Amino acid sequence: MFETSIDLILVVDRRGNFLRVSPSSLAILGYSPAEMVGRSAIDFIYPPDLDATREEMRMARRGRVMRNFDCRYAHKEGRIVPLTWTGVWSEPDQQHFFIGRDMTERMAAEERLRRAQRLEAVGHLTGGIAHDFNNLLALIIGNIELMFDEPGVSAPILDYGRAALHAAQRGAELTRGLLAFARKQPLEPRVVDVNALIGNLATLLGRTLGQNIEVTFSGAPDLWHTFVDPANLESAVANLAVNARDAMPDGGRLMIESRNETLDRDYVDENPEAEPGDYVGVTVTDTGSGMPPEVLSRIFEPFFTTKETGKGTGLGLSMAFGFVKQSGGHIKAYSEVGHGTSFRLYLPRAKGQGIAEPTPAAVEKLPQSTRHERILVVEDNPGIRQIVVIQLAKLGYRPVEADGPETALKIIDGGAPVDLLFTDVIMLGDMSGHALAREAVARRPGLKVLLTSGFPGAAFAHDPTAAGHHAFLLKPYRIQDLGKKIRALLEP
Repeated sequence: MFETSIDLILVVDRRGNFLRVSPSSLAILGYSPAEMVGRSAIDFIYPPDLDATREEMRMARRGRVMRNFDCRYAHKEGRIVPLTWTGVWSEPDQQHFFIGRDMTERMAAEERLRRAQRLEAVGHLTGGIAHDFNNLLALIIGNIELMFDEPGVSAPILDYGRAALHAAQRGAELTRGLLAFARKQPLEPRVVDVNALIGNLATLLGRTLGQNIEVTFSGAPDLWHTFVDPANLESAVANLAVNARDAMPDGGRLMIESRNETLDRDYVDENPEAEPGDYVGVTVTDTGSGMPPEVLSRIFEPFFTTKETGKGTGLGLSMAFGFVKQSGGHIKAYSEVGHGTSFRLYLPRAKGQGIAEPTPAAVEKLPQSTRHERILVVEDNPGIRQIVVIQLAKLGYRPVEADGPETALKIIDGGAPVDLLFTDVIMLGDMSGHALAREAVARRPGLKVLLTSGFPGAAFAHDPTAAGHHAFLLKPYRIQDLGKKIRALLEP
């Protein structure tokens, strides 16, 4: 056992000198037994742990019982090796017997799991905040747009309003970034040829990142197709490229590669946030300044940035992280100070699906109604409900108000004509917007439904059997967006 043990076994005299050392010392500490035998443990123990180890040895001699404790040793190469020990004192032999297990891999795995759990918790928090903030922005944007339509508004007031509208729209962009990290953004996935998509993007990046940045793309010739949202994939790679540019202020190389990847159980054991399977791998590597471990461990957290104030929001990498995870993939970062950084995106392989040809953009119709259809507005926030009613009236509709699902169902049961149900998804009470929509359609077959929420995840509970009759509109929205969604439902 002594000769074949993968754990470190030490026989130590009462003064702390090594009498025997198992051959496993070479693999664990980089020292052969011959280099350790006859020397004091003081030469190898990590200094901050020395006093605690001495106390453990004293306690063992006094109690003569088996003791368990942690003590770190210094590797021959200089790194610190965490070890957990079982020790016993033999009074007849006047010797300590220690068995130490290297905890490096286990502690690293636990840290990766804690990091994944922390990001998951932050994602839930940011998703909730973004939902509430989107409701506030809906009020702000709606009131500003209504102000623009008031007669006699002076030019300075209009300028103030445009500035406020621009700021509100910027706030909406930030919430979209938070929702992307929280994996609650609405996606439109389809089968994508990554080589074609990233190849075109690499050409564009080569022209925009600067003359001192050399951009290259190497695509695997037999690359599988992936099933993702192409616009969000482009955005994720572009964000990684921009971060790479900022890490190379004096110029350098940006290399983008694609290849087929299969993640096995061994990889998943080391990366608990991943799932085994076939993936399309996209790697973005730069020759920049690199990152120390303490920065690398936090790069996917929203609003974490090492850039100067005003130089970045800290949402670029978190958005890429959220998009990849929401798509069923995995993202991994490697970095070394002075030697650059590499991000690897694992995108789920598409199975049994062909690449969808892009459809030509349809000519947009005017959102105004000419038939003055009646729309039942269900919203428990009075401020937002008032804005929606005014917006619908301006678009030529006849709005009917309901402060909740119960009121809406009473209106429907009363026989009043309703052409479309426009309802918030998340409301106070037991009935959600989805449940209201199902109940309303059961009572009025063929009723068109437009759902809205500041929480994009609300769209995912959509009933697939309602395709063509239901739609979703993310808050905050412009009056033009509202009009287009309604016309698309009423005039399919």
